[in-house]
Amino acid sequence: MTPTVVLAIAAAGLAICALTAALIAIYVVRRWQARCDSLEVSLAAVRRELELVASISARTGRRVQRVEHKYSGVEERVDLVESRGVPASGSLDQAIDLARHGADSERLAQEFGLSSGEAELVARLHGRTKSA
Repeated sequence: MTPTVVLAIAAAGLAICALTAALIAIYVVRRWQARCDSLEVSLAAVRRELELVASISARTGRRVQRVEHKYSGVEERVDLVESRGVPASGSLDQAIDLARHGADSERLAQEFGLSSGEAELVARLHGRTKSA
């Protein structure tokens, strides 16, 4: 064997090794690309869900603010009712009982001298739930 033949065989072996390495590299890159594509799809789904949660959270926050604003004077009214003594709180107990038996807020306000906000609160907290 001449040195040229040996060199040619070595070059061919090296070329085969390089070709094998290139094919393996292409295979690995394609797998990583597929994994990246999968992660991008998952990330897009997570972003959509996060936007939905943020939207729901914002709406819930606005509802809580409306409820807080609507019933902001209830604490003072409860203190006032409690300061009136036993007859007033007794009538509040009666209003609660009547609400549990299905009375609406208008009737509670008329019969027990509650404000419309108080009567509505008693009706909502202690009244029967409406079935659809």
